Amino acid sequence: MAVRACGLIIYRRLQPAPSSKVSDSIEYLLLQTSYGTHHWTPPKGHVDPGEDDLQTAFRETQEEAGLQASQLTLIEGYKKELHYPVHGKPKTVVYWLAEMKDCNTEIKLSEEHQAFQWLKLEDACKFAEYEDMQAMLKEVHQFLCSRE
Repeated sequence: MAVRACGLIIYRRLQPAPSSKVSDSIEYLLLQTSYGTHHWTPPKGHVDPGEDDLQTAFRETQEEAGLQASQLTLIEGYKKELHYPVHGKPKTVVYWLAEMKDCNTEIKLSEEHQAFQWLKLEDACKFAEYEDMQAMLKEVHQFLCSRE
């Protein structure tokens, strides 16, 4: 059976400069793991017994980044599943999209992560080494820009 995990792609909008495009004001939250290869990822984690996927995504975001569900706005119309092997076993990760209500809210990391960054799309794709994660970030960005 595939391991199942869920998480949130979290973004914030900065006040854009008058001359800049709306898309330039969007930043994505990535956390750097404190284990393994110290890769960068949105907050996510394994589904606990009795939990639905979205509950897991919000719980993991609270545990890993210190963000309450009340501090986020879930964006309708975006949900993505990634499938990839981890240690030879299949893994499925389901992501939803959420916007920070207050872009200055403090991030409080758990011991699972050693750093966090708010990154514009191009930098977020550089930090996220995996192609499927890069593709998802680009897809999210296009989705957000098309809603303007």
